Amino acid sequence: MPHIYRCTLELMETTFFSSREVGAVYQTEPLIGNYALAYALSFCQAPYQSAGPPRYSQDLGGLNQRGLYVTPATMQGVPRFTIGEFNAQPETYWYAMGNNLLVTRPDQTWAEASVGAWYIIERPGEKGRKLGVENRPQHGRIRYLAIGNRAIFYVISQQEIIIPRYIRLGKFMSKAKVEAEPIPERLVNLENQTIDFLLNPADLPATLTLHFWDTINVPPAPLVKNLRCSGAFYQLGRDRYLPAEMAFGL
Repeated sequence: MPHIYRCTLELMETTFFSSREVGAVYQTEPLIGNYALAYALSFCQAPYQSAGPPRYSQDLGGLNQRGLYVTPATMQGVPRFTIGEFNAQPETYWYAMGNNLLVTRPDQTWAEASVGAWYIIERPGEKGRKLGVENRPQHGRIRYLAIGNRAIFYVISQQEIIIPRYIRLGKFMSKAKVEAEPIPERLVNLENQTIDFLLNPADLPATLTLHFWDTINVPPAPLVKNLRCSGAFYQLGRDRYLPAEMAFGL
């Protein structure tokens, strides 16, 4: 039988994930995905810089081999939010706003716009260096998860492990406190069991029969809640059940 840890997470700083973008408003949904938790708990490492596609397959695939899994975090009680504004415009003496681009120029150079593009020119007569577009917002409003929000998630491991007491989460690496408690479990088979906390449907075993659920569409993978299903479960205490044999579905 695996080791299962019930983890209580408390946000110690405002926390931002770009869960939903509506115009110039960037919203954090009241949840924390299990991919983010796997990185934050240092179960896997991503390179400091990466210009390629997401590395979920490489980074999380190793956790399946180790028999290590973490569920998404479900908020407890009514989630609280904080609203803030940002302005990414530069503070240089000269700048221009292009199409998906904030144009600045180094000293001793100048910038010119031509056919919808901007160029940095260092010497007279040169065509100059074309500036590429940047896929980042220039200004807008952010909805953060507020300080003090609490959430529950579970860690399943084939080996006994130590869960970090403090982690960093979100786009701004906000601090959060984690209290982990090992809990006893036993394997049971159930029909039409309802799971009221968040799960990643891509990680559920093929042997689990899904009846109905609520879908929460967030990147990088949709989550489900209030899932009614039949199959093998770990019984955690009197009336708490966790689907058995979950693994990162990569």
